[in-house]
Amino acid sequence: MPSQKQLHWSELRVGLTVLFAAVTLTVLIFLMSGTTGMFTPKIRLKSYFDNASGLRLGAPVRLEGVDIGNVEAIRIVKNQPLTPVEVTMKVSSTYEYALHKDSITTLNTAGVLGETYVDIDSEQAKGEAARNGDVLPTLNRPDFQDVVRSSQSTLQNMQTLLQRLDRIVSTVESGQGSVGKLINDPSLYNRLNSTVADLQGLINKVGQGQGSLGKLFNDDTLYTKANATVDKLSVIADELSQGKGTAGKFLKDPALYDNANKTMAEARQLMEQVNAGKGALGKFARDEEFAKKLDNTVTKLSILTDRLEAGEGSAGKLFKDPSLYNNADQMLVESRELVKAIRQDPKKYLTIKLHVF
Repeated sequence: MPSQKQLHWSELRVGLTVLFAAVTLTVLIFLMSGTTGMFTPKIRLKSYFDNASGLRLGAPVRLEGVDIGNVEAIRIVKNQPLTPVEVTMKVSSTYEYALHKDSITTLNTAGVLGETYVDIDSEQAKGEAARNGDVLPTLNRPDFQDVVRSSQSTLQNMQTLLQRLDRIVSTVESGQGSVGKLINDPSLYNRLNSTVADLQGLINKVGQGQGSLGKLFNDDTLYTKANATVDKLSVIADELSQGKGTAGKFLKDPALYDNANKTMAEARQLMEQVNAGKGALGKFARDEEFAKKLDNTVTKLSILTDRLEAGEGSAGKLFKDPSLYNNADQMLVESRELVKAIRQDPKKYLTIKLHVF
């Protein structure tokens, strides 16, 4: 039989073995699950998100795809209405040189069904190095569920569109509507065939030089005349450039410009004098008394013409009474007959009598 002392020593060795195995297992588990060394200094950084998106405690924190730490705490705060989820990250100070105050943090998913982790992007970061307790800005990206929901609405819209397209195709196949008649009505094909035949005949006539279009395409006379016209226009353009003729002088002679400029200056001076009330035109434009007199005169002339048109007064009767025209016409006829009679027998009308007392 073993003694009591031997039993206690055996139990102590078993206990020490178990304790050592437990410590070793704990260290191994920590080293295997953690992303930083046990004795490496840590810094804590924070970021605020609008949704945790399935993020858990201990989730990896990655910098450009490399694990540099873990998520230490996830909680909701009150002073961030748009981004209420506060995520505290514990990262290794070994990578402190690559972390900046303007580094962007996002929540990504490893694959379609993988776990959610915090990804830090420092490619565009130019700020100071991040320190313990700094808050890194975030960039929210749509998660997989948002993509699925958006895809579902898109699929529903596509299904609705396909149903409408199916109804349209059925309507067209049944010959309904303009498009349906266009596809199913044989008269359209006959008309189109006839139109193509007529067009082919027209093209043949044009190719044979018949008609106006045929002569236009096949007769060289038109080309010759057009070429001659272009030559004449070229000669005219050259003469204009050289200042020949009236049009050439109009384009090249500076005297026309000087005269026009002088005329404009004089016209401007005249308008200034008129606006100032100088001269007859100035008084005519600026004198209100003259304008009243002119208006009164025009009014009286209007009344006078109205009375003449109505046949009032001597002048009115002169314009409106036909008897004056008849009497004048009759007097001219009688005068003509008298002159004719005098020419035929002047002695009858030109007798001279002398009486001697």
